[in-house]
Amino acid sequence: MSIQKKHILVIRLSAMGDVAMTLPVIRAAVAQHPELKITVLTKPFFKPFFRNLIGVNVITVDLKGKHKGAFGLYKLAREINKHFTFYAIADLHNVLRSKVLKQFIKCNRFISIDKGRAEKRQLTSGKLFKPLKTTHQRYADVFKVLGYPISLEHPSFPKKASLNLQTAQFLGDKKKGFIGIAPFTAHDGKMYPLDIMKTVVEALSKDYKIILFGGGKNQAAILNRWQQFHDNTLSVVGKFSLDEEMDIISNLDVMLSMDSGNAHIAAMLGIKVITIWGVTHPYAGFAPFNQPIDYALLSDRVKFPLIPTSVYGNTYPSGYDKVAASISAETVVAKIKSVI
Repeated sequence: MSIQKKHILVIRLSAMGDVAMTLPVIRAAVAQHPELKITVLTKPFFKPFFRNLIGVNVITVDLKGKHKGAFGLYKLAREINKHFTFYAIADLHNVLRSKVLKQFIKCNRFISIDKGRAEKRQLTSGKLFKPLKTTHQRYADVFKVLGYPISLEHPSFPKKASLNLQTAQFLGDKKKGFIGIAPFTAHDGKMYPLDIMKTVVEALSKDYKIILFGGGKNQAAILNRWQQFHDNTLSVVGKFSLDEEMDIISNLDVMLSMDSGNAHIAAMLGIKVITIWGVTHPYAGFAPFNQPIDYALLSDRVKFPLIPTSVYGNTYPSGYDKVAASISAETVVAKIKSVI
């Protein structure tokens, strides 16, 4: 006689890095609690993140189309209520949209993440400087409140993906290793200066195959120029689906990223991730999953004592726009060579 599984709806709509950070937690939840069935509500673009997760389904939301606004969310809730009955809802987003859905989806247990906003304000205002609870642990705490404690201490990761013919031909020979580099962020305060990053690419491409990641026409143009002028350097931008990019990331030896989404995608796949931090700081809880602390290369807080100036890198005082330049290209290259 089979046991009826408890069905939990997990809500996390954006952004890319935040959604990717749910993966280690959800993977641990279904592994440690086989009595659970999980459905994730997120944007269509992020659906590939949850591939191959046994016991996990995905519902996608069209926030710019049929699910736009309060009435659109009401229609979404009606669709959900028609097909699903949930034991509980784990709101890992805790924004207005998820709160609106709370009013419409039929479920009596609705637990929202504690984002620790007060602590983060103290951190960015300089009133305290200490590691805060990680976002991964905050996600896990929601499951704990629901009665399903999760340990993140001994994580498991998916196997290295098999490459299709197109991606295998694109990557070509491995040389000494595949290094992924994602040099862009949503906010300038988190960016490593591109002229210094070009120096990093040039130094590493002498011995390794460099795979460049980004998105959009402007980033594609920059990375295509780097591909043209640096040997052993390839840009994936605009050439592959997210599924295929994830397959490529799965085959990297190391990913170099800013404090951004690509770092979290690589980490959720079990890849070593070196991160460069500008005006943000790992203490806010957004370091990639399961990475040693020394994999985070930090800007100079002696020269720039107000770091972190914000949680997301969107605000910073005058003179702090290029703090990441305090991390030398030689430091970045040496760190990558030491872990590859």
